[in-house]
This record gives sequence, structure tokens and C-alpha cells, in this order.
Amino acid sequence: MAESWDGSYDSNRGSYDASRHSDESYHEKLHIEPIYESFVCPLTKQVMQDPVTIESGQTFEKEAIEKWFKECKDNGRRAVCPLTLKELSSTDLNPSIALRHTIEEWTQRNEAAQLDNACRSLGPGASEGDVLQALDYVVNICKKSRLNKHVVRNAELIPMIADMLKSSSRKVRCKALQTLCVVVEDNDDNKEVMASGDTVRTIVKFLSRDHSQEREEAVSLLYELSKSESLCEKIGGVNGAILILVGLSSSKSENVLTVEKAEKTLENLEKYEKNVRQMAEIGRLKPLLTLLLEGSPETQLSMAECLGDLVLSSDVKIFVAQTAGSALVDVMKCGSKQAREAALKALNQISSHEASAKILIQAGILPPLLKDLFTVGINQLPMRLKEVSATVLANIVASGACFESTLLDQGQQTLVSEDIVHNLLHLISNTGPAIECQLLQVLVGLTSSSTTVQKIVSAIKSSGATISLIQFIETPQRDIRMASIKLLHNISPFMGQELSDALQGTAGQLGCLIRVISENNGITEEQAAAIGLLAELPEGDSGLTRRLLAEEAFSIIISKVMKIRHGSIRGGRFVTPYLEGLVRVLSRFTFLLENETELIALAQEQNLAALFVDLLQTNGIDKVQMVSALALENLSKQSKHLTEVPEPPEPGLCASVFPCFSKQPVETGLCQVHHGRCSIKESFCLLEGKAVEKLVACLDHNNEKVVEAALAALCTLLDDGVDIEQGVLVLCEAEGIKPILEVLLENRTDVLRQRAVWAVERILRTEDIAYEISGDQNVGTALVEAFRHGDYRTRQIAERALKHVDKLPNFSAIFPKVGI
Repeated sequence: MAESWDGSYDSNRGSYDASRHSDESYHEKLHIEPIYESFVCPLTKQVMQDPVTIESGQTFEKEAIEKWFKECKDNGRRAVCPLTLKELSSTDLNPSIALRHTIEEWTQRNEAAQLDNACRSLGPGASEGDVLQALDYVVNICKKSRLNKHVVRNAELIPMIADMLKSSSRKVRCKALQTLCVVVEDNDDNKEVMASGDTVRTIVKFLSRDHSQEREEAVSLLYELSKSESLCEKIGGVNGAILILVGLSSSKSENVLTVEKAEKTLENLEKYEKNVRQMAEIGRLKPLLTLLLEGSPETQLSMAECLGDLVLSSDVKIFVAQTAGSALVDVMKCGSKQAREAALKALNQISSHEASAKILIQAGILPPLLKDLFTVGINQLPMRLKEVSATVLANIVASGACFESTLLDQGQQTLVSEDIVHNLLHLISNTGPAIECQLLQVLVGLTSSSTTVQKIVSAIKSSGATISLIQFIETPQRDIRMASIKLLHNISPFMGQELSDALQGTAGQLGCLIRVISENNGITEEQAAAIGLLAELPEGDSGLTRRLLAEEAFSIIISKVMKIRHGSIRGGRFVTPYLEGLVRVLSRFTFLLENETELIALAQEQNLAALFVDLLQTNGIDKVQMVSALALENLSKQSKHLTEVPEPPEPGLCASVFPCFSKQPVETGLCQVHHGRCSIKESFCLLEGKAVEKLVACLDHNNEKVVEAALAALCTLLDDGVDIEQGVLVLCEAEGIKPILEVLLENRTDVLRQRAVWAVERILRTEDIAYEISGDQNVGTALVEAFRHGDYRTRQIAERALKHVDKLPNFSAIFPKVGI
């Protein structure tokens, strides 16, 4: 006996070893017949399949003896019998038909016995060793002949092998996976049998096992199964199968063959459309895009619809736009309504990223989009599709592309041409809320660009749409209201007075803006836009300021500013523009204080000056510091009118008769600049409010506008109507003289030079300072430059300053005297 039952040798080509398993009880146990010596080829030591007899009467395997004779000939020797070594006169081969039939019958009997043993070993209670031997046997007979795969199926071994996948032994599980892979290879019937029940689901579970060999064998088996189109649906239907395969196909740590087979499995699964959809959902878009571009019309429609339902990452959006953008735009131009709907939804997804939107612009998306939006009559799109078109257009505009140079047709029209904007404005006023919102977003995008905003402003003015746009502030739909406020904010620097007049001429809109600003749900983009809109309106418009007072806007704004400063309102990405807007609107109140006792009383009640002093320290927000300094300038100008100057006491009888004996009592606690009882709250005094040092610190700011505002506020301490000499002393004590001189020397802007020259001339009226500065050639040079190159008033002031430092003689009268 030369074999073990499990097929450790091929049953027809098993290695012969007469001494191996010679025990008869072994054969009886396995119910198989021993190998007869006559069955074995002397050359190959294997059971013969095609025995032939030569001239010497010896029998060999045909292929083996032919090889022997060829070697003899190649070596230049005469042919001899391999066993007897006698020369042969002939190399004719005579088939041994009877022996071959006998071997075939013996093989069939043994295979039947071995198959029966395999069935018993794969049953319950079998040892690990028996199971492994049985699986080895199945592998061997299937590899020997494709016909044996039918034998295995007919013996109902496939379900039994599949059950071994649930074994507690890892060796058994791995061997079962290997065996099934051999059994189903190139045999669709076996695949169908194996795939019945939950076997496929069990195999998929192996893909996520920790043991690498189990994963590798499972991928190999799924690859074989995926070659059957009927099983592609079943594999893809197992929850997580495609996701795991995609992960394996892109893994950097898996075996290279495993990665390749996972990729090939996915390629096979692409035959089933539902699998393609699954792959697209997890980011494997290429199969879907291939079908979108090359599939049948029905398939293309299905893939476009799928694409519209996906949530895509930014990188994937770019890839899709590059691959299929032009095709989708073509569908918009000439497809059926159903196809255009699918294409629009897909484009809605793709266009929501800046880079992919720009690719779609190059693909020519704008003309069909506008056509869909503007077409009316029997050929118009349903409103639900116009809504999608409007959304796509809003996405495209949000990309920040250069629309003023992107032509829409053969003519010269662009998206910002007056006719196009008029059509958009007309559509906004005559459609439903969803389209209104998206088209308002289109205008928001176009007005966010410095290169296109003025064209949009011009079209809005020429269409008379200002009132209709403002009316959206009162709409109950929050998204529409926010879009309209953002649009109005964008155009307010160019239409400030028109918007101010419109807000005052209509009922409700101004109050609605203030309610938005006062909401207590954090700081939102809408709030920042609303306060930014009000901040851009002309500060000198007293009518608007009084309307804001009537709406109690200033009290609300002060409360919001205080909460932000104290940390009661948490900051976010909109806190800076929101705070800037609040302070700018609050500052407009200070431009109307002249002779307005009611407004002054309100400023005193709210301690407005102290608030602006505090805001000077808002480092990092230049506009807040600049506006606060400007407001303090306006407030400080009122100090000389508001300071409480004590009345001198009536002289006594003796003093009236003998004036030489009268002595004026000294009043203490008076402001040295205003010579009265001052406070930051009641008279807005910068000195009493500890604002001078803070303003001096702002003179070293990088932003010229902040420096201009701070210097202007400090100049109120040197103004007519106050004690200029004491004002200079205050600046000296605050170490402000040198920074003012440096502002003059730097000559950063014309406005700064004018203000600095004015301040320096006032400072130089103090003889001690004038004497000290007269030796500074730099200051003298700066004043000479102002004297030579400044405007008429600046030259006059520079002349007086030069006289203070003896750079010009006092009798010089180059300019006639004029009021300053």
C-alpha cells in the first residue's frame, strides 16, 4: 500500500512505497484496497494512467518511457529497457488496455471509499487531524480533475466544508477557506451551492479577523465567488463587505497579493449596479463615474441620481468635477427633464466646493443655469428644479471666481451685466421663499467681491429694487432674512444714504434689525451683518440717529458691549465684526451732542465716555480703538461747556470799601484744563477719565487711522476755550509730547501731518518747551517741510510754530492773518 486515504498522494499518481502503511488493518479501517505492484510505473513510482508495454515486455507510464527514449537518443545511446538495460531493436509502444481499465476500476472503488471517509471525518465529533486530512483529500481530488468537483458537490461535501468555517480551530478554518476556494474555482454550480445560506456572510466576517492568514484566504475565496455575476449581488448585500474590501484594497500593511485580490474582487462586484452605489457612498467614485459616462441612458440617469444623493468630500468633488463635470453640463443643455433633474442634483453636490465650482465654470455651467432660471412658459423648469438651479448658482458664485470676465454667450454679457442682475432681482421678487433665498445668496456673493460690487449696486439703483430688498428684513424665514441683511451690509458702503432713507421711510425694518442685534443666542453671522449694516450708514444722518434712539437701540448696544467686555457673551468667529459694528453705531451718537441737552443727558446717564475709554484698550481690533478715540474727541469737545465753573463769592462790606484788603479764596479740586469741576461721566473730561495715557499709547499704533483718531482726541486738550498751557502740562505728565513730535517727524499721512503741526504749534506756545525743542533740527526740518508743502492752513500754522522756535523772525508776514 503506497497511500494514506486522505490523498497524501494523488490516488492515480500516488508515490509508491511498498513499506508504507503495509498493515492490512489500516486498509480495512479505511475501507480501501491496497495498490498492486503492477499498477505502479517503475520510472515514476506512481500509479499509471496510460500504461504501455515495450519490446522487453516491461510496462511503463507512456509519458515516462517516451521521455526515457528521448534521453537515450539525445545522449547518442541506443535505446535500452530501463529495467533490464537490454538494447531494444524497436521503441514501439503497445497500449496496455486491460491494465488501464483495471487501474481505473480500482481508482473508482478507492475514491468512493475515500469520499465516504471524508464525509464521516467532516461530521460532528471528528478530531482536528481527521478534519484536516479530509479537507486535504478534497483539495487533492479537485486539483486532479475538474470532474471531481462535480463528485464533491454530488456527495454534498460543500455544505459540510462550509460548516468547518465555524470551527474553534484556526487551522481548520483556514484549511476550510482554502478548500472551498479550490472547490468553487471555475465552477459556477459549486459557487451557487456554497453561497446558499449564510456562508457568504460568514466568509465576509473573516475579512476583519486579526489573523492575517484568515483574511488572506477569505479574500481569495471572495474573489473566486465574485467571478460569478449572480453572486456579486449577494456579496455586496452583506453589510460592510464592500467597505472592508475597499479598506483592504488601499491598505499599506496587508500582503500585496491580498491587496490585489481585494481590488480585483471590487472590480468584479462593479458588475452589479447596487454595488457601484455602495462603493460611491464610501468614496470609491470611479465605477460610478465610468457608468455615468459610458453606461446606457438608463444607467447614466441612475448614476446621476445616485451622485446627487451622495455626501462628497472636497477632494472627491474636485475629482468628480474634472471627470464628469462637462458631461453633466451637457445633460443640462439638451437632456430630458428627468435627466436634467438628476444632473442638477449632482451638480448641486459638486458645486458646493470652491475649486470644483471653478472647474464647472470652465465647463460652461453658467449659460444653462441662467437659462433654466429665466425661462418662462411651457418650456420652463418646475419650481422645485429652479430651486436647485438657484442653489447651484449660489454655490458657483460663492467660489469667488472672476465673473466680470466670464462671458455667458457669444455676446459680451456676464453674470454682473445690468440685464442679468435685473432679471435676478425680478426673479427674487416673483418666486417662492426657497428660490428667493438662493438668489439673494447669489447677490451676496457678487457683492462680496470688490471687483463686482459696484456693478451690482448700479443695477440695484437702476432697477429701483432698494425698497423690495429692505422689505426682506421682516420676512419670517430666517435664512431669507439673513441673506437680505448680508446683501444690504455689502452694498451699504456704496448706498449708505439711500438705505438710511429707506429704513426711515418704511415701518418695521429698522426695529427688526435692532431685534436681530439684540438676540441672546450667542453672536451669529446675521447679528454681525445687521450691526455692520447700521454702522455703514452715514454718521451725520441725525434723522436715523433719532430713530435709533426712539427704538432704544443705544441702550441695547451699550448692554451688548458691556457683556462682551465682561465676558458674559462668549466670543466666536463673528465677535470681532459684531463688536466693531456695535462701537461704530454707538459712536454716531456722539456726533449730535452739540446743543443737544437731551442727548448729552443720555450720554451722562450711560457713562458713555468711560465706556469709550475702556474700549481704547481693545488691543487687536483697530476699528474699535479708532472709533472709540473719535467718539472721545466728540465727547471731549463738550467738556468746556459742561464743566461746572464755580461762581466767585460776593465781596464783603470791608472788601467793597477797601479793595486792597480783599483776597480771592482758592477753590480746590478743579480741573486744571477746564478750570471747573469735571468728571468723566458728567463732563466727559479726558483728564478725569484717565484717558490721556491711553490715547498717548495709541500714538504708537501701526494703523494710521488709529493714530489720527487718538491725536485728534488729545488735541481737544489744546483747543480754544481751555487752558492750553495746562493742557500742554497734562501731555507732559502723560509723556505725550515726544510721541506727538514723532508723529510729526514720521509724516505718515497728510491728515497726520496737519494734526501734528497744529498740536506742535500749540505745544510750542509754552516757552520752556519751545526753548528745548528749538535745538532739535529734526523738528525744525519737519516744520519747514510742512511750511513748504502743506495746504494753506497747515502752512500758516507751521509758520507760527517756526516762530516759536526762532526759525522765522516774528516780523515775517508771509501770510495774512486768518482765523484758525
